[in-house]
Amino acid sequence: MQIAVTGAYGQLGGELCRQLGANAIPLDIDTLDLTDRDAVLRRMLALKPAAIINCAAYTQVDKAEKDAERCRAVNAAAVEHLVRACERLDCPLVQISTDYVFGALPSKLRPWREDDPTTPQGVYARTKLEGEQAAAAYPKHWIVRTCGLYARPSDTRAANFVRTMLRLGAERPELRVVADQHCTPTYVPHLARAILFLVGHSESGDSLPSQRWGIYHVTNTGETTWHEFATEIFRLAELPVAVRPITTGEYGAPSPRPAYSVLDTGAYHRLGGPAMPDWKDALAEYFRELRGAGNGN
Repeated sequence: MQIAVTGAYGQLGGELCRQLGANAIPLDIDTLDLTDRDAVLRRMLALKPAAIINCAAYTQVDKAEKDAERCRAVNAAAVEHLVRACERLDCPLVQISTDYVFGALPSKLRPWREDDPTTPQGVYARTKLEGEQAAAAYPKHWIVRTCGLYARPSDTRAANFVRTMLRLGAERPELRVVADQHCTPTYVPHLARAILFLVGHSESGDSLPSQRWGIYHVTNTGETTWHEFATEIFRLAELPVAVRPITTGEYGAPSPRPAYSVLDTGAYHRLGGPAMPDWKDALAEYFRELRGAGNGN
């Protein structure tokens, strides 16, 4: 079945299109402006996809603080437009969301579950939650919350933490990296495989016996900090970079970041889909592909 993938030039959208192959209908800003309500409806009714996966998002977290109107148009209003199209087509919608909807520390330090109260902080986080709420108003929805995406090394357009660390590590003997934000970075090929399982497509041929709509947390497993993640990147890259820990306050970003946004993936894994490996195993897979392809960063 043909699946429309918005944000097809991004890390996740591009990987989904790669895994879907001829079944993908790739869409991005040059072919569809998601903030144009009527254009979205016209295009989707003409394409008639069996499902829509919305990977498009305004993700410049700090810039969003001064560009709230545009951020809301992309992260929230555009989802409303897609819902309208899905209603006319009677097709499912997958809305990609974020760990940033959990901005406060949990009362008990444990990974966040899907039914935990959301506490978004900052324009980006609030608009992503508004996008979730728009998607949830449509019965046939999957909302997939994830975290810290990094694409396979062959995706040369990708801008992500791993690629940035490798670039900076090749230039500097020492880096300062935040050590008080706990999360689980996620390798995009694993996330894409899980999403396609939810919509009934996977490389293994697995599919759900029945549609289980709702919110799912899908990340690699385990937890780490950006400092620990960077340290492991340089270990695997065999780069002699000293990684100095700093606090979020010392980093001084304009927009707040979650101090603890580790997501509980139990609900997804109970569906029986492809397992999400531990974050260290996922990063090791990235480096195996990097070395196998002889791909520079």
